[in-house]
Amino acid sequence: MQGAARESALEIRAAKRNELSRPVVGEILAWVADLRQPPGNALRKAVEYMTGRWAGLTRFLDDPRVPLDNNLVERQIRPLALGRKNFTGTHSVRGAQAAATLYSLIATCQLCGVDPRTYLLAAVRAALEKPRRVLLPHDLKR
Repeated sequence: MQGAARESALEIRAAKRNELSRPVVGEILAWVADLRQPPGNALRKAVEYMTGRWAGLTRFLDDPRVPLDNNLVERQIRPLALGRKNFTGTHSVRGAQAAATLYSLIATCQLCGVDPRTYLLAAVRAALEKPRRVLLPHDLKR
């Protein structure tokens, strides 16, 4: 979006958040204030955790540029979490390093818009033709 259109969209978003989100956030805070839980209780710990981060959790109400969720970043780091889970099954440091390298290469292929299977075949062929030659995904893109 350009200039005025972006400003207009942000104004609309701010108005909608004031109309729809601010009352709900107020109700949540009121509900939390009425809770009475014994020390050490799991719900009490969760509430203390939430209220300790309240300013950050409600920042979206005052700044329409702040997204309501973190899904974009969560999707970006999901392969890392899955990779970490898979690395624990490799049974060796060398196996984990090999898996991490393959995951990195495949993720780089996706970022470059290169089919991972096509890249891996080209990389193996290049290495067979010229030992020690390293073909990276962005090389194939060119």
